[in-house]
Amino acid sequence: MDLIYHSPLSPEMQAQFGITPPAPLAMADKVRFSELDVLNHVNNAVYMQWFERLRIRYTQDWQLSRCMGEGDDPRIVIRSGQIHYRQEMRMDENYIVTCACTAFRRTSFSLAQQLWAGGTLRATFDCVLVLLTSDGSARYPIPAHVRRRFEDVDGARNDAI
Repeated sequence: MDLIYHSPLSPEMQAQFGITPPAPLAMADKVRFSELDVLNHVNNAVYMQWFERLRIRYTQDWQLSRCMGEGDDPRIVIRSGQIHYRQEMRMDENYIVTCACTAFRRTSFSLAQQLWAGGTLRATFDCVLVLLTSDGSARYPIPAHVRRRFEDVDGARNDAI
């Protein structure tokens, strides 16, 4: 089966490319020349761009953010994060980035992101995101419908209890 770029991948499609269990959100792309460093493998900073691109899509799809900084949308900031580079990526490799909420509290949530290529886990990024009011002056509570989706779709743990 051909890999579809820039569109959410179904659980069946994820499984065909070695991602089990499937993630709530996964999208594919291909390594471009501009993403390489002088050693001809993907620059470490590019991994963070790939993770960020999917993280933004995730917050939009999960209705935490409609767009950047408009209206009453919360500010979503990374409080902490840890990346683990497992194997290098090279030119023209197809890859899939995944995203899932693992736990949440009243105004923050934890995401686990993975980067897969050729059936191999190449990198992971685990982070804690905090929601702030649009002016950044206070914490912003995660809406009830988003908390339900974290539990029902992602299988996330409610640590606010």
